[in-house]
Amino acid sequence: MAFCKNCGAQIDGNAKFCPRCGAQVTADANTAFNGQTQGGQDSPFGQQSANQSSFQDTVTEKFNQFNNTSDTTAEFDPADITANKLMGVLSYFSWLVLIPMFAAKDSKFARFHANQGLVLAITEVLWGVCQYIIRRILYRIVGIHIFGFYSLISAALGLVNVVFLAFAIIGIINVANGKAKELPLIGKFKILS
Repeated sequence: MAFCKNCGAQIDGNAKFCPRCGAQVTADANTAFNGQTQGGQDSPFGQQSANQSSFQDTVTEKFNQFNNTSDTTAEFDPADITANKLMGVLSYFSWLVLIPMFAAKDSKFARFHANQGLVLAITEVLWGVCQYIIRRILYRIVGIHIFGFYSLISAALGLVNVVFLAFAIIGIINVANGKAKELPLIGKFKILS
């Protein structure tokens, strides 16, 4: 029995490509995957390691696809990027976005991230209003007598706030790396020029 060197999937002896990841099968596919022999793959720990590695690769690939947005870093002056990273970071702390908007008006890099942060802050406010309306409607329809259902729906609506936190973290990482890269989904919108 052979295993893919790329993802650890079991491969037919005659296969030329891995059925899971599509990697080309080499002649030594019967040998190691991540330093483990075929016998090691049959052990519970070897299989668990291969599955975990495959899961991590899949999650990383999905995140990279989700975060594959427009990167215009080449259009910015490296000195501007270096000098205004702090202002860029402040852009992603909700309404602290006002600080770079007014304190670093002349910085193209800070302005780019201030726009991203402003779009994120406005989206958060709009979601907060929608969430309030949905909760009020549910409370009127369901009422207090089915409080568990109301609490469950309310908690589910609140989970969207985790997405906003993830967007802020992505933005801060972009600033720290000196990149002018749009946020996923909402980064296309331009408010500041």
